Amino acid sequence: TLKLLLVGDSGVGKSSLLRRFMDGAFDPRLTPTVGVDIKMKRMVVEGRAVQLAVWDTAGQERFRAVTSSYYRGAQGVVLVYDVTRKDTFTGIGGWLNELEMYTSSSSTVKMLVGNKTDKPDREVERKEGLQLARKHSLLFIETSAKTQDGVQHAFEELVIKILQTPDLWEKGPAKKGVRLMESSAQQQKGLCGAYCALI
Repeated sequence: TLKLLLVGDSGVGKSSLLRRFMDGAFDPRLTPTVGVDIKMKRMVVEGRAVQLAVWDTAGQERFRAVTSSYYRGAQGVVLVYDVTRKDTFTGIGGWLNELEMYTSSSSTVKMLVGNKTDKPDREVERKEGLQLARKHSLLFIETSAKTQDGVQHAFEELVIKILQTPDLWEKGPAKKGVRLMESSAQQQKGLCGAYCALI
């Protein structure tokens, strides 16, 4: 299971992106997320079956204190802004600082997503998003949860990049467990085929 986290200011369309990706649906009247909402989805990427646990976090300031604990163990983080609201784009800096503070791995895959490209009143140009992404080594894509444009592609790209970063998932929860080791006496005695004499 890969843990993905959606962060960004309130109203940028994080829940709408997730809903579109999970259910192929769009609801213009979605209410703001309170705390966190977790959705699971199985998908096959480049022939590999993966289970995604996508955490959709609240963007409002009053929930920010809780958000810090959500970063722990996330292999991928999607930073979302609204291309029609410049303030949500400039707010990405604050989310990047939180990421630096709270993510447990420096190789966590980060993606910058400019959402709501279907709207005509754009305030953030594509090249501005690209520049910010390059500056911070982020993946970058523009999407529209309403028209579905780029949504599937965004999540697939993120998962592919995580799968190409072995230290993110090889130490993952699935690998935790009991490791059986031979006792030193057995190691010295050597292996004795299918049956060992009882001493």
